[in-house]
Amino acid sequence: MNKFKIFSVAFMASVSFGNAQDIAQARKAIDGEQYENAKSMLKSILKASPIDGRANFLLGNVYLIQSETDSAKIAYDKGLAGTDGAKLNYVGLGVIDLDKGNTVGAEANFALAIKDAKKKDVEGLIAIGRAYTYSTKPNFKKAIEVLNKAKEINPNDANVQLALGDAYNSDKNQNDAYVAYRNAFQIDPTLLRAKMQLGVLLKGAKSYDEAIKALNEVIAINPNYGPVYREMAETYYKWGRNKPSKSEEYMQTAIKYYEKYLSLTDQSLHSRMRHADFLVLVKDYKALEIEANKMIEMDKVNPRIFRYLGYSAYENGNAEVAIKSLESFIANPNNKVISKDYLYLGTAKFKKGLSADGLSIDPVLYDSGMADIKKAVEMEPSIIEELNEVGKKIFTLKLFKEAAAIFEIGTTDPEFKNYVEDNIYYGLSVYYANNKKDVIPDAAALQKADLAFEKVTVASPTYLDGYFYRGRTNSLMGNDPMTIKYYEEYVAKVAEKGPEEMAKPTVLKRIIESYNTIAASYANTDKVKAAEYFNKTLTLDPTNSYATESLKLLK
Repeated sequence: MNKFKIFSVAFMASVSFGNAQDIAQARKAIDGEQYENAKSMLKSILKASPIDGRANFLLGNVYLIQSETDSAKIAYDKGLAGTDGAKLNYVGLGVIDLDKGNTVGAEANFALAIKDAKKKDVEGLIAIGRAYTYSTKPNFKKAIEVLNKAKEINPNDANVQLALGDAYNSDKNQNDAYVAYRNAFQIDPTLLRAKMQLGVLLKGAKSYDEAIKALNEVIAINPNYGPVYREMAETYYKWGRNKPSKSEEYMQTAIKYYEKYLSLTDQSLHSRMRHADFLVLVKDYKALEIEANKMIEMDKVNPRIFRYLGYSAYENGNAEVAIKSLESFIANPNNKVISKDYLYLGTAKFKKGLSADGLSIDPVLYDSGMADIKKAVEMEPSIIEELNEVGKKIFTLKLFKEAAAIFEIGTTDPEFKNYVEDNIYYGLSVYYANNKKDVIPDAAALQKADLAFEKVTVASPTYLDGYFYRGRTNSLMGNDPMTIKYYEEYVAKVAEKGPEEMAKPTVLKRIIESYNTIAASYANTDKVKAAEYFNKTLTLDPTNSYATESLKLLK
C-alpha cells in the first residue's frame, strides 16, 4: 500500500497544460487515482491528436504507476515525435532507466528533457525531481537538488513546492516537507493533495488524532476527493496497531474508509488489487478471499491474484489451495516475490503436514516449510517478528521439537520485538522436547536452551521462571552444581517478593520442586544437605511422598 501511495502521485503534471479541458480532466483523474478513467481520456485525446506530446507523457506515467513498463515506453517513444510537451517524454524514459539502475542513461535523458528550455520554465525540472523521488531506485538528495533549482526560478509555483515536499518527506526531513506542503497549499488552495500531505506528516509522526483532524479538513473542502479516504484508512490502521485496546474498532473504521476510497476510484483490477493489499494489512481474510475470486472473474491469468488466493486460503483453513496458489505465484519469474509469500507458503506446509490427531507433523512437509521460512528471513530479516505466532501455534500442539526450530530464529537479536518471548519459548520447547521417557536428552540442545533462559533473565530480571527453568534444564543435563545454583536463585528471588508471592499455589508447587531437586542433586555428595532440603519440602508440604521416601533412603 505504501508503494502504491507513493507512485499514485509520482508524475502528476507540473503546470497547466494550456487551456485543453480534456487534458485538465485527465490530470484531475490521475490526481484522484482514477487511472482507468485517465487512460481512457488520454487515449481519446491521442486518437484525435496522435502527436500530442503531453498526452503521451501522461499516458506513459499512468502505465508506470500500474507497473506496465513496456506500455509506458511505447507511449514515451511516441511522445518524443510529438509537438507540445514532447521533451517531457525524455523524463519518462529516464525513469525507466533509473528503475533499471542505469543512472548514466537516465541523466542523459533528463539533460535532453531540459535542453533549450525557456528561462522561466520549471516544468521539466519538476518532472525530473519527481522521477528521482519515485523511481524504484530513488535518489532523494538529487531530487531535492533539482527541485530547489526549480524553486529558485519560480518559488511561487505550487507544484514546485508540492514536489519538493514529497522529496523532503521521502528523505525523512519532515520539517522542510511541512513547510513545502504548507507553501503549496497557500499558493494554490485548490491543490488538495498538498493539504492532505500535511495530515500524512502527522500520521508519520504518530499524531493520529491530529492527522485525522487534518484529513477531515480536506474532506470538508471536497468530500469527493478519493485519495484522502485512503489516507484516513491507513491512519486508522496504524492507530489501531499502536493502540491495542482500540485495534478492532479502528481496523473496522479503516476498512470503511478504504471502501469509500474505492467507491471514488474506478473499480478496475488495479483498484481491486490495492484493496486486496489493504485487506492483507488489516487481516480481513474472508473479505480478501471474496475479492480474490472477483479478480479471477475479471482476469483469469493475472499472476498476482494467486498471492491473494494463497494468503486468504491459508487463513481460512485451506492449506492445499494456499500451497498450490503460492507455488504458482512464486514459480512465475515475472512476479516480484516478497518474504511474506515464502512465510505463508512455509506455514501452509506446516498446516497441511499436521496429522489428523494433531500429535505429529509430516517431516518432509515440515522440512520444506522450514526451508521456505528461512528464505523469507533471508529476504527480509524483520519478518522474524511474525514467526512468533507461527511458533506458538505449533507449541500449543505440543510439537516441541518443531516449535524450537522456529523460535530459535528470533533468539539472535535483542532488537527484535519478540526477543525475550522467543527465547522463553525456545528454551521451553527444547526442555519439553527432551523431557520425555522415550527420548535421550540432547545435551547440546539443552545447553542452548540454558543460554536462552540466561538471555531472558538478563533482558527481563523480573521473569523469575527463567531461573526456575534453568534449574530444570540443568537437572535434565545432569549438571548438579548448576541445578542447585539456579533452583536456589529462583527460591531466593521469590522470597524477596514476600510471603504472599510464596503462598501462590503455582509458586508454592515450584518451590517444592526446587527443594526436592536440590536435595536429589546433593544426595550422592552431601547427605546432610540433601536431608536439609527434603525437610524444607516437608515444612511446606508434610504429606509430600517423594521427600518422605527419599529421607528414608538417605538413612
